Amino acid sequence: MNKRIIIYCLLANLFLSCSIQKEPATELQTQYSANWQTALQEKLPLLGHRNWIVITDMAYPLQAKEGITTLYAGEPYTEVLGTVKKMLDNSSHVYAHTYQDKELSFLEEDICPGIANLKEEMKKVLSPSEIMHIEHDNLIGRLDSISNLFEVVIIKTGLTKPYTSTFFELDCKYWDNRRQSILSGRIADAKNVPQH
Repeated sequence: MNKRIIIYCLLANLFLSCSIQKEPATELQTQYSANWQTALQEKLPLLGHRNWIVITDMAYPLQAKEGITTLYAGEPYTEVLGTVKKMLDNSSHVYAHTYQDKELSFLEEDICPGIANLKEEMKKVLSPSEIMHIEHDNLIGRLDSISNLFEVVIIKTGLTKPYTSTFFELDCKYWDNRRQSILSGRIADAKNVPQH
C-alpha cells in the first residue's frame, strides 16, 4: 500500500513539474507571432544599400545565421509580394533589384500543376522586364555571403510551388552609378593634383 502511495506521489510530482516548466519564448518565436507587415515596416527604415528582402515558398529552409531575420506571412504569396513591392516603391531611401530563380522559367503545368496561373498572378505585381533570372543555388550562395555582413529579411509564405522565391536586393534610391562615377573621377583627379 505504501509503495503505491509513494509511486503515485512521484508520478504526480513529475506530472506537475513537467506541466509547469515552460521554456521562455525565443526571439524567433516572437518574430513568428508578430504581424509580418508591421515588423517589416518597422525594419525598413533601418535597411539600406546591400540589404535583402526575400519572399519564399513554404519549403524554403529556416536559416540559422544571425544576420537573417525570418518572418511568416499567412496571406497568399502574390499578396505578400505586392505588399512588399508597394512598401519599397513608397520608400524614400531604397529601391530594389529584383531576382527570381532561373528554374521558374522552365516550370510548366505538366510537372508543376498550377504554375501557369501563379506566373500570371506574379506578372500583375512585377513586370517581367524588371526581373533578373539567376539559378537558385547562385542566389542562395549570394544570400549566404551577404548575410555575413548585411541583414537579410526572409518572409516565408504558405505557397507550395518550387523555385518561386523573389529576391529584392536593396539599393540607394537617391544616388546612382552615374553620379558615383563622377564623384570617383573628382576624387581621382584630386589625388593627381601636385601638392605645393
